[in-house]
Amino acid sequence: MKVNRAESLLTQAEQLCQQRGVRLTPQRLEVLRLMNEHQGAISAYDLLDLLRVAEPQAKPPTVYRALDFLLEQGFIHRVESTNSYVVCHHFEQPAHTSAMLICDRCGSVSEQQATGAENMLQALANSCGFTLGHCVIEAHGFCRPCAEIEACAHQDNCDHDHSVQGKKRGR
Repeated sequence: MKVNRAESLLTQAEQLCQQRGVRLTPQRLEVLRLMNEHQGAISAYDLLDLLRVAEPQAKPPTVYRALDFLLEQGFIHRVESTNSYVVCHHFEQPAHTSAMLICDRCGSVSEQQATGAENMLQALANSCGFTLGHCVIEAHGFCRPCAEIEACAHQDNCDHDHSVQGKKRGR
């Protein structure tokens, strides 16, 4: 029987919780599962809507408590600039620094490990006696497909979907 990536991620989360002596409740696991099925970042209220399919009585505190737990365990990241959350695909390395590459057109979020940036941040922190905790770097721009569309100079004569408006910050 072949185990897919989603099942593997959930199993890994369960195993890490057992090792750490913390409880991954069915609701917490369901929130993680829903997030893992969702492409990119998701807001707490969009997550609540998905959770209510299986648990109609779910309330905002239910989701926020689950998100707090998942953040604390390093299973997800909060994308501050979009007030959303994304699954961490490197939670076996709890001290890693993540770079969130956020597309301002389609809203996709790509997590990349930022080892070089982590070294620079650590050196900067050391120089002023600061102790780093958790680091997440957020960068806005365009993913490859959206960059191509944004650069298109022939909107009247191309195959691109120009109907999607950018989600640029500050609009």
